[in-house]
Amino acid sequence: MGTARPRVVAILFGQPGAGAFNRAGAEGLARAAALPVTIETVWEPVPARRAETVEAAARRADLVIAHGGQGEQAVAAVAPAFPDVAFAVTQGRIAGPNIAGFEVLQEQSAFLAGALAGWWIAAGETAAHLSGEPVPPGLRGRAGFAAGLAHANPTARLLSGFCGNQHDPALAEYWTAAQARDGARLQFAMLDGGRDGALAACRASGMRAIGNVRDWTQEAPVFLASAVADNGVAMWAAIEAFLAGRFADRRIGLEAPEAVRLALAADVPPALAARVAALQAAVLAGEVTVPEAWSGPAWTP
Repeated sequence: MGTARPRVVAILFGQPGAGAFNRAGAEGLARAAALPVTIETVWEPVPARRAETVEAAARRADLVIAHGGQGEQAVAAVAPAFPDVAFAVTQGRIAGPNIAGFEVLQEQSAFLAGALAGWWIAAGETAAHLSGEPVPPGLRGRAGFAAGLAHANPTARLLSGFCGNQHDPALAEYWTAAQARDGARLQFAMLDGGRDGALAACRASGMRAIGNVRDWTQEAPVFLASAVADNGVAMWAAIEAFLAGRFADRRIGLEAPEAVRLALAADVPPALAARVAALQAAVLAGEVTVPEAWSGPAWTP
């Protein structure tokens, strides 16, 4: 790295102001500005341009950060050609001599969210999950929610769908309304720019919502809970590890509540909150394992 300040190029896949996931990443970069690096932020909303954007970043960076699992394929394709550049993928688990993954474990807070959902609804009733692209972190989050739901309510029905786009409010509203018509009483949505559409359909149908990434319960009463997984912590961790010369995978879970936790709405009964807390303690003690895969059926409108 020499005596010059290392140059970090962070790529966020979306548009500024659209969604909590990228907002958390941008906030993490803002905090990391206190570190002795020069940070450049690049926004790439077009999936077909991901690889060329990563390659262009590698030509001018010491560290390239691809924010989110959407960047895994692009980094895997580009990194071997730039052996002197470090590549970090937040929420990623690809391997390579110059690649490391920095991850907040969304599946752990999603597991608690699924359990809350299962205890909130009656036996045999329906809960829903909705996300955009079926990238590995999203699949792990869905698996956590499904496992938590089954843990708390073995007879509950789950409608799990990937609509294909994290950032399309109209598409999210269409899918959410269809889930409500199919009997869902609440929905766990792992969306970004499309979340407003999902919330509009939840309000119209009377469904409760469970958010992710940040604490949505402070912003709208439709939220029953939020499976917090602040990926901005992963941004900081990637830069800090690079500077320290300890550039290796790092996973951050419920043991770090500033990064991963289940936030509850004020109307969650204290007895139910206590059940969630006990389950969290069991996960932290290794008494309950959160799976990373789910083999249930895909749902479409």
